[in-house]
Amino acid sequence: MFSDNKRNKKTNAGSSSQNIIAQGTNITGDLSSEGDLRVDGTVEGNIQTPGKVVVGKSGVIKGTLNGTDAYFEGKFSGKLTLSGTLTLKSSAYIEGEVVIGKLEVEPGATFSVTCKMKGALKDINQGEREKSTKKTAQTA
Repeated sequence: MFSDNKRNKKTNAGSSSQNIIAQGTNITGDLSSEGDLRVDGTVEGNIQTPGKVVVGKSGVIKGTLNGTDAYFEGKFSGKLTLSGTLTLKSSAYIEGEVVIGKLEVEPGATFSVTCKMKGALKDINQGEREKSTKKTAQTA
């Protein structure tokens, strides 16, 4: 009459996996994850995840990072591509090439990069189209 399947589905549906690379751990190579990732150690290579990446104060990433959102207290060197928000705390040190949707920077963070913001470009293009539509309507 009562099934355990319903209970299992509810608990599994709400859970999200988080992978942790602890302080003192060094990884060389490519990482791919379906869940969130926290780096307190060192990663040299390529990281791919649709989840959030958190880099603690002792965390270091050298290589490429492709994801949705990232929160940095540690260091990054390489190419960073995010569809969402890059958040830099005051202890963050970022260098290289960055392509992001949004940027949040605390005073004191080091941000020495070439940066492209995808979200802003979309808004500007939409605003230009609206202006040209209004001009066309006014001249008619």
